[in-house]
Amino acid sequence: MRTAQISQHGIPASLLEELPEGAWRVTYYDDYTGPPLSFTMPVEQKCWVFPSFPSVFEGLLPEGLQLEAILKQQKIDRHDYFTLLMAVGGDLVGSLTFRPLQESPGDKEDPDKNEKGGDPI
Repeated sequence: MRTAQISQHGIPASLLEELPEGAWRVTYYDDYTGPPLSFTMPVEQKCWVFPSFPSVFEGLLPEGLQLEAILKQQKIDRHDYFTLLMAVGGDLVGSLTFRPLQESPGDKEDPDKNEKGGDPI
């Protein structure tokens, strides 16, 4: 499944994870104490599950001619919001940035991996 790190003002804040059957989960890091990613997602609740791609993130995506250019240039499916967000996630208006995390087959079993980026602790 696809996973991304979300940073708030450059500080790692949470994970965005694709779940089976089109659902998505956003989980704040335990040590994150900054502002929420959205007023609709307070930090006090560490985990948020959405039945489809979170509309709060969909709203960050480009529109109009900019959207059409990115879709054509990078050959992204119009309904693949995750891939589109990863394509523009480092250059969004506002305080959030998104960075895809690569999951290798051994990542889930390796206790020496840091959940904030996959690097050894």
